[in-house]
Amino acid sequence: MASSLLFNPHTYDPTHFDPETRRLLRATIDWFEDRGKRRLIEDYRSRAWLGDFLAFAAKERLFATFLTPASAAADEDQRWDTARIAALNEIFGFYGLDYWYAWQVTVLGLGPVWQSDNTAARSRAADLLSQGEVFAFGLSEKTHGADIYSTDMLLEPDGDGGFRATGSKYYIGNGNAAGLVSVFGRRTDIDGPDGYVFFAADSRHPAYHLVKNVVDSSKFVSEFRLEEYPVAPEDVLHTGRAAFDAALNTVNVGKFNLCTASIGICEHAMYEAVTHAHNRILYGRPVTAFPHVRRELAEAYVRLVGMKLFSDRAVDYFRSAGPEDRRYLLFNPMTKMKVTTEGEKVVDLMWDVIAAKGFEKDNYFSQAAIEIRGLPKLEGTVHVNLALILKFMRNHLLDPIDVPAVPTRLDAADDAFLFRQGPARGLGSVRFHDWRPAYDAYAAVANVARFREQADALCEFVSTVAPDEEQSRDLDFLLSVGQLFALVLHGQLILEQARLTDLDESVLDELFSVLVRDFSGHCVELHGKDSATERQQQWALDAIRRPVVDEARSAQVWQRVEALSGTYEMAL
Repeated sequence: MASSLLFNPHTYDPTHFDPETRRLLRATIDWFEDRGKRRLIEDYRSRAWLGDFLAFAAKERLFATFLTPASAAADEDQRWDTARIAALNEIFGFYGLDYWYAWQVTVLGLGPVWQSDNTAARSRAADLLSQGEVFAFGLSEKTHGADIYSTDMLLEPDGDGGFRATGSKYYIGNGNAAGLVSVFGRRTDIDGPDGYVFFAADSRHPAYHLVKNVVDSSKFVSEFRLEEYPVAPEDVLHTGRAAFDAALNTVNVGKFNLCTASIGICEHAMYEAVTHAHNRILYGRPVTAFPHVRRELAEAYVRLVGMKLFSDRAVDYFRSAGPEDRRYLLFNPMTKMKVTTEGEKVVDLMWDVIAAKGFEKDNYFSQAAIEIRGLPKLEGTVHVNLALILKFMRNHLLDPIDVPAVPTRLDAADDAFLFRQGPARGLGSVRFHDWRPAYDAYAAVANVARFREQADALCEFVSTVAPDEEQSRDLDFLLSVGQLFALVLHGQLILEQARLTDLDESVLDELFSVLVRDFSGHCVELHGKDSATERQQQWALDAIRRPVVDEARSAQVWQRVEALSGTYEMAL
């Protein structure tokens, strides 16, 4: 019962997937388990390059099967299937974020290629994948970061239809080994957006100069420089505004992977933390006998369950997206921003319990405590993604439309729309289904009902005391509002997935008691903002609620947490 909501390598059997997907997921788990915990930790500690892992992935054609869309496929098992990609993200996160990172930047590197009409480049990418090569995404720069308007990667026309590219890129994963690097730059002969170019480079070319790994990690996050790199016409992936759109749409695809990686990290750390705490005796009692320990571990558990429920439901919207249904553009930054920051909270709660044990070099937890910090900061900061979701707030809360319900999407289909998303604009026109029925379905659950009061209060805020024009330029204030909106969205998809999976209501009630406290905490924060008006301050105080306390419910959830002790331990 307890472990059924969490990934457990010993019992994992994804029967909802096709046979080849199940085989590859199981083979990946077995590779890590056979390698053992001691070797896994030593490779992390010594910053070893992931050659053995990439050799395994090449032998099994793992990346080629999961990351080749049907339009470029050589066999029937190849497709871009977000459901099974999410499952693999979770597995990689569970064993080590370094492995996930090599995969993640391959996803990003492929984005501009699969969006391109350049058949030669697409064929080349498919061939490289089949050979087990990894890919890279050359967007960020040392001076400008991801500000692609200011790119200093310059392409000078060579007179034969191609270019000579000169410039450097920074924070580029796999830049040491990528068979193909998708590089963003601008032409020297055309000003403005029409001069943008995305092109394919090879890290092994003599004009490609690897400078260094900018982090102290197995993740090879490179700085590289191109010096008069020859860009032939067949290397050009996108030009003009299409190159700009390809950059943003690639990030849309890639950022989705962060949530399930965060979930995997938290799951492995939770097995270690609960097992340690439950078997450690202090003052003649197990550590888990202390009320504050039970509260912290139970809160970590329900937050983790919420992360999984939200992310699983978001997969359905991602896979069901199309030109007329772009709701994924809201739920996608939510997976990146909200789920990953929840992951930080989960690890922090467990770390407060196990204390010094969390630093020990022989445990997975010590690397989990470090790596969980990175995910909220990749593919756009929390602040950037909060600002993004605010663009959807009024339409989502106040102006729903009738649309067919999105089903659970575990079918073996190719998610082709992700590579034809089109222009990266028009966010204000995206419309949503009514969020209230998800809450109505659980109106009898005490803390869902209590949180619904707060969600309704947020609608009142938007309708009556929303920021005026001047206040709308105060990003610090707006981000507090964004946190409140994010909580309502988080709760909505959690409830939708709970209904689809028949989640135990005691777990749901305990989770929403946490969300009620979170909402109240952000109300207090908003109340204290410098620019908050008197009416907004009063609204914030009026929206604060106390969760409904139920000792029997809390005891039921604790039994689930306690039962995790000894459920999984990685062999040495």
